[in-house]
Amino acid sequence: MEKIDNLDKKIMEIISANARIPFKDVAAECGVSRAAIHQRVQRLIEMNVITGSGYFVNPKSLGYTACTYVGITLEKGSMYRDVIRMLSEIPEIVECHSTTGPYALFVKLYARDNEQLMDILSNQIQGIPGVSSTETLISLEQSIKRQIPIKTANEKD
Repeated sequence: MEKIDNLDKKIMEIISANARIPFKDVAAECGVSRAAIHQRVQRLIEMNVITGSGYFVNPKSLGYTACTYVGITLEKGSMYRDVIRMLSEIPEIVECHSTTGPYALFVKLYARDNEQLMDILSNQIQGIPGVSSTETLISLEQSIKRQIPIKTANEKD
């Protein structure tokens, strides 16, 4: 993997704070040309350092008021690929992680209300062959949401 230098980190810091900032403004802040910023960003994308771009829709604006995390226990650990494939067919599930600890899988989902949540849990997730049990945690409020820091605590400017 190519090395990420201080200019790359400065660029990532700026664009992670405001993904819509024009490259000319990033270039001015970094003291380099717009072309240099474009090349650096493209390289970081190709290196898979920067992933994704776009807008995030607030689920509440679409009526999804319940943010829920579900720990899933499997009958056999070897079933996780099939279970993940079936979980991916449930559109309300927005994240799925294979984990250590008491759950083989941990998912994040949004439901419109408790009735829909009950349907997703009882009729969809728990109906998947290989799922032995689930534990549901309802998020009351998202208190922190941020990117990972670009600079580590040990790193100097």
